[in-house]
Amino acid sequence: MSKRAPMTDLIDRPASLSARTAAAASELLAGRRAGLRAYLAFVGPAVVASIAYMDPGNFATNIQAGAKYGYGLLWVVLLANLIAMLFQALSAKLGIVTGRNLAEMCRDHFSQPVVWTMWVISEVAAMATDLAEFLGGAIGLSLLFSIPLFYGMIVTGVIVYAILMFERFGFRPVELIIGNLVAIIAFCYLIEMFIAPIDWRSAALHTVLPQIADAQALLLAVGIIGATVMPHAVYLHSGLTQARIPTRDESEKRAVVRISNTEVIIALAIAGMVNMAMVMMASSAFHAGHSDVAEIETAYHTLTPLLGIAAAGVFLLSLLASGVSSSTVGTMAGQMIMQGFVGFRIPIWVRRLVTMLPAFVVVGLGANATNALVISQVVLSIALPLPMIALLMFTRRRDIMGRFANSRLTNFVAIAGAVVVLSLNILLILQTFGVTIPGLAGSN
Repeated sequence: MSKRAPMTDLIDRPASLSARTAAAASELLAGRRAGLRAYLAFVGPAVVASIAYMDPGNFATNIQAGAKYGYGLLWVVLLANLIAMLFQALSAKLGIVTGRNLAEMCRDHFSQPVVWTMWVISEVAAMATDLAEFLGGAIGLSLLFSIPLFYGMIVTGVIVYAILMFERFGFRPVELIIGNLVAIIAFCYLIEMFIAPIDWRSAALHTVLPQIADAQALLLAVGIIGATVMPHAVYLHSGLTQARIPTRDESEKRAVVRISNTEVIIALAIAGMVNMAMVMMASSAFHAGHSDVAEIETAYHTLTPLLGIAAAGVFLLSLLASGVSSSTVGTMAGQMIMQGFVGFRIPIWVRRLVTMLPAFVVVGLGANATNALVISQVVLSIALPLPMIALLMFTRRRDIMGRFANSRLTNFVAIAGAVVVLSLNILLILQTFGVTIPGLAGSN
């Protein structure tokens, strides 16, 4: 006769990995657990959001930036990453303090015409996100197995849907899967830094020396902003934190916000270093003799004779990990945006299909993959001000955030970041319509 577990064990022992994670976090907040290992229960939301900053759109824009302008646009990567840190921290805080995600807050506090407009634009941004990310995975599979791009899209879609199936077991399994893929991408670019002959002095100089050489550099700068500060990531982060760790009082919320800010800084610092590594690798490999390299496929094939098969293989592995993980995160964000804005329950397969389908249509129509990647990043940059402004409006209001409302300094820096993004977008629109931009050669 088998022994049954004591009833107290069945009550006290959480059934799932997600429940055990939440319980461990609650124990730390209550002072019953301490040490670095205990803080691992809080790690997850910023790691998942950080994949948006290492997606295939970054590969496309960073390869072009490094190949054509060398290290000249590294400062844009740093600036975009700092802006991203601030707004991801604000998004996480909104979810922790209010228990609502950004899309839900917009639905609750804005008029219906504004809500519907924001929803449409946000859906377009989510579709552009998935276009870039599914293309990245498809390009990687196409290069690895010599299969048509559309078949690579299908395989990527199957893998993404399989990963999303783990959501039924709670938040933790997907966090761990995405976290491991992030680690693969970071490790790949650490290896690239040892393979590529980097001019570290020049790289350091251009990281802190702002310059825009011409109109094409401006387009790439806006693309880098679009590929780094992502609308769907701003929406998603608030949803990842809104009900993850239950808090009993204000002091516990303050502790969770503080830990979340630390996670954001670390996760996005790693993402920023990966972005910089992409530009530096492209600069060292292509700028001197192959400045016309603009496509991911060309970069892969050119790396082999320049830096060896190892560099090309590591590049391909990082692209595959990026495509799969960012496609998963992009689809998660798309379904969260739709559910949050419309306010009524939509079958999850419909939410995923709406986000994923346009990417398959674009590839099915035979669009150039890398051009589609870059254009998608510009679309994201144009859509970005809406969630940025909404997030800033909510997090500065004491009637919503209480004592967690932004300080004057935080508001000032956040407004400055939003102005930078808006200014770059305005310059891009002027350039697109053929308006001469003073100081930019060839802007006509």
